[in-house]
Amino acid sequence: MFVDNEHCSTQRTAFVSSTVFDMTEKSGSSDGSRTFQAGPIRIRVSTSGSGSRELPKERLTVDRIVDAALEIMSVEGYDAVTMRSVAKRLDTGPASLYAHVANRLELDQYVVNRIAAGIVVPPPDPEHWEDQLRDLGQRTLEAFRAHPGSARASMGLVPSEEGALVQAEGMMAILLAGGIKPQLAAWFGDLMALYVGSVAVEESIWVDRAKAGAGPQSEEDAIEGFRQMFEALPDDRFPNLRSMASVMVAGDGARRFEFALDVLIAGLKSLNEREA
Repeated sequence: MFVDNEHCSTQRTAFVSSTVFDMTEKSGSSDGSRTFQAGPIRIRVSTSGSGSRELPKERLTVDRIVDAALEIMSVEGYDAVTMRSVAKRLDTGPASLYAHVANRLELDQYVVNRIAAGIVVPPPDPEHWEDQLRDLGQRTLEAFRAHPGSARASMGLVPSEEGALVQAEGMMAILLAGGIKPQLAAWFGDLMALYVGSVAVEESIWVDRAKAGAGPQSEEDAIEGFRQMFEALPDDRFPNLRSMASVMVAGDGARRFEFALDVLIAGLKSLNEREA
């Protein structure tokens, strides 16, 4: 904008603070702003970044809380997960978490639900129900392995969230389709969950020991150590264990897990036939 001043032979801008006042910088600030003095006017100018406002924090949800809990478990172990440690990872306070998760027990429910929801349970097949149970047991173990520490959350817990209930419903459908009586099916479901969960917990203990340098660094090292222990036993006191040293440690974890599932299912079938 220009003004025509009859007392001036030249045109100049109407906003002439830089010519009317001596504009000097007075001070800087820790927040990145700068202050200028223009005559009687003090002007503060922000110089941090592009002047854009700080983005708001991502909204806190149950899913984000579970994500944080699983991350802590995988790195530091199950015992490292507390409401305070989860809140710290999410850059918030514990009070914020309680608006979404009532306590640690409920957090365990959400963790178990997350694991169970990722396990696909097939429609029941009466002709292959035994294989379906074996496959379900293997998938559950693999899901726990994918999230170290999570199996501990399933111990001493009766799942009540939808994902876990859907998995339990699917297992009951497979058992009933195989002709297993309802009471035996219910007890077997509990036994299966306990066995698979305990295997996953034991595996995580071995892994944690290896990380800390307090145990064998591999399954092969552990097996060889146990074999040598059995072979070194005094023959007069432990004749069977010493003579069976090689078979006591035979088979890797996968083969032993398959064996256990076979024993569980065979025992279930035997009991079911006995009560026919």
